[in-house]
Order: sequence, then structure tokens, then C-alpha cells
Amino acid sequence: MRKTLNIIKNVIVWTIFAIAAFMMVFTIISVNTFDQNNRSLFGYKAFTVRTDSMKATDFDAGDLVFTKNVDPATLVEGDIIAFISQDDEFYGETITHKIRAKTVDANGNDAFITYGTTTGDDDEVPVAHAFVLGKYVGKIPNVGTFFLFLKQPIGYIICIFVPFLLLILYQGIVCIQLFRRYKKEQMMELEAEKEKIDEERRAAAEMMKELQELKAQLAANAAPAAETPAETVTEAPAEENSAEEPAPAQ
Repeated sequence: MRKTLNIIKNVIVWTIFAIAAFMMVFTIISVNTFDQNNRSLFGYKAFTVRTDSMKATDFDAGDLVFTKNVDPATLVEGDIIAFISQDDEFYGETITHKIRAKTVDANGNDAFITYGTTTGDDDEVPVAHAFVLGKYVGKIPNVGTFFLFLKQPIGYIICIFVPFLLLILYQGIVCIQLFRRYKKEQMMELEAEKEKIDEERRAAAEMMKELQELKAQLAANAAPAAETPAETVTEAPAEENSAEEPAPAQ
């Protein structure tokens, strides 16, 4: 059971890490590539659709559209192009509209009449070839909305900051658990070492007690021999003469 819980926990952690990493990579790529007129990746550009001017036929607001660099001279009626608008209302903005016809601008340069399919109204100013950014080749629905959300502070906090914060907190908890486990193992080692020292002391005390008992026993055995009196040698008294000396002569 514990092993299963650990597997589930690891799967969740790695999933959060993968999502956070993907969000970070996506943010870096999108900020440096999406909606950048002067940036392309392998000849492709990506733009976020801001209005529903093409909703009737091709894409909606919030979609991410892709365009490919092409020679404007190869474009024909019915192609959808991204271009830098010269209209007074949208001047300098990137617009993706359909070509209605070829024409020339006020300076006599080749240009296109473009329009949005939702209203069918022509754009105010023809699009000169110099302002064409590329030909529309595809879209990813709603990714543009997510990208715009991700660029906002709340989107960054929710999609990037929070997942990485959770990972940092998780790693902090893991470090605390490891530290506690290390301290516990260290205390167990100290206790084991203390018990070992106490056991050695008890063994030394037992040995000392046995030595003292042996010494006392040896001392007790030696005492009787020391108290036994030494043998004494006595001299026999001088032998008395049995006969009296003769009396002097008269």
C-alpha cells in the first residue's frame, strides 16, 4: 500500500513539474515569437486573432493563426493574408483578412483589396506588398486567448508561479523529512553506541569483580601457611656424672 501511494505521489509531482516546465517554455517561446511581426520560426509567424472579423468562414477571436512567408506576387484572390494595417482606425496593427482583388495603392505600387468575411466590408486602405507579413496556413483554436491570459500577471501566477511554488514547498517538506530521518538515525546510532559502551563497562565491571574475588581467594589460601609455627630445636641438658668424685685422702 505504501509503495502504491509513493508511486501515485511521484506521478502527481512529476505531472505538476511537467506542466510548469511546459508553461514556462511556452511562455518564453510565445513572448518571443507570437504577435511579433519581425520574428519567424522556420518561415512561419503566429498571431492572436483579436476580433471576429473572419468568424463567418475561417477563425474566431482568441484563435492562434499561423502564416507562412511568401512572395506577395504569388498571392491570388481568395487567399488569406496577415498584414500591417494602414487604416486610420487600426494603423500599425496586424490584421488577417481575405484578398478580394488585386489593385494598386495611391503611390502606384501593387496592392490587394482585403475584407473581413463576417461583415464583407472592404478595408479602408489597400494593402501594398511591402506590408504583407505572410499567407494564412492554419490555426489552433483558443490558444491565443490562453496566450493573452498567460501574459497577464494573474495568468503567470496561476500557470507558472503556483506550480513551481508547490514544487518548492514539496521539496522543502521532503528535505525536512530527510533531515528528521537523518537526526532520528543519528540518535539511534548514538543510543546504540551508548548501549555498546554501557555493555563494555558492565563487562569490565564483571571482570574486575571476578579478579577481586580471585585475588581474595588466593589471599585466603595463603593465610594458613603463614600462621603455622616453625619447628624449634632444643638442646639436651649436660649429662650429670653418676659417680661422685672421690674424697681426698687423709
